[in-house]
Amino acid sequence: MLYHAYEVTHALLHPWHRAASVGEMILDHPDNLLRETWTGRNLLASLRMLGQLTRRYDKPQFAIDGTRIFGLPVPVETQVMLSKPFCDLLHFDRDERVCGKRYDPKVLIVAPMSGHYATLLRGTVQAMIQEHNTYITDWKDAREVPITAGRFDLDDFIDYVVDFVRFLGENTHVIAVCQPSVPVLAATALMAEAGDPCTPVSLTLMGGPIDTRRNPTQVNEHAQSHDLAWFRRNVISTVPFPNPGFLRSVYPGFLQLSGFMAMNLDRHVDAYRDYYLDLVKGDADSVQQHHKFYDEYLAVMDLTAEFFLQTLHTVFHEQALAKGTLHHRGRRVDCAAITGTALLTVEGENDDICGVGQTSAAHELCPNIPGADRYHYLQPSVGHYGVFNGTRWRTEIQPRVREMIRTTAFKRRLHPADAA
Repeated sequence: MLYHAYEVTHALLHPWHRAASVGEMILDHPDNLLRETWTGRNLLASLRMLGQLTRRYDKPQFAIDGTRIFGLPVPVETQVMLSKPFCDLLHFDRDERVCGKRYDPKVLIVAPMSGHYATLLRGTVQAMIQEHNTYITDWKDAREVPITAGRFDLDDFIDYVVDFVRFLGENTHVIAVCQPSVPVLAATALMAEAGDPCTPVSLTLMGGPIDTRRNPTQVNEHAQSHDLAWFRRNVISTVPFPNPGFLRSVYPGFLQLSGFMAMNLDRHVDAYRDYYLDLVKGDADSVQQHHKFYDEYLAVMDLTAEFFLQTLHTVFHEQALAKGTLHHRGRRVDCAAITGTALLTVEGENDDICGVGQTSAAHELCPNIPGADRYHYLQPSVGHYGVFNGTRWRTEIQPRVREMIRTTAFKRRLHPADAA
């Protein structure tokens, strides 16, 4: 019923959205005498605000059409390399006819499946593609996946990671951002124990909840304050008709978004107040920055109920990986099996999603990784988002990831053609 109420609300708001668009078009016409008056500017700002608040935010596009290599502009094409029911493996293919043949390390970025689309990592990708052969997991909105495609849970997530790494082949470096840190570490352990030649050469875990007992945040405390039955009753809903995922049980994106915004409600209220004032002043740059952020932030996806509940139970209630009790399809995950994979953990000093120490806990779980292959970096003065996006990511964190990847490749004495 909750999902149906959400859809009905959107339908009822649609006429208001259309009316706001028409009113904005009329008021913003060059021949309208009210356009440059105090009353006109405030009315136009109100209409634009109404339009923003009543629109539906669709999945954004990466829209990465180029990069610069040694100062030379190089076109980039986004390609789907492998498509699975719940995820596409994307490749950011640089035009080597322009930059020449590149032998850069292969890097798989595993995006979080936690409400926002993989495009939230656009800045992560842009910083990596200059010097890396970059791939990313593009998770699909569960409401768009027909129920005939079957279930998708945490075990399936681990399977997908293994499949993607094997598809890319040997000498692949993997970066897990936030939520995937647990399944990616588990997948690496399972591959290492099986002696899989495609086991990642290096693993970078960024702001991930490896052990949520350490410095618990508001997110951790909320997850632990209720049992699974409570979450099943209060946040799980069924996708309504006529969506392709009709009848699929999901944790709706709009509920996740309400939780995200509630954590920093004052900040969002201030942002929209400033947005209104910038519209009145005609500050186009600030308005554009607001649109750029919120077009991404307000675009959310549904998660399958089984994935959400299993992740909640395994990661936040049981801390199963940290305690050594995590099982994947009946097989215990033993991180001690990882011996030939370099490990870098990255945390943000002000991270209010994954507290300091939660990600670095991975080092204790992997005692057989040589000391020379272990790296940890705590970035001062950044929150969760700043760990993988923004100025600090580009200037301080990404260079360390780059250096670790190349140091690892050198130690393994990988031939350039093998590392590409």
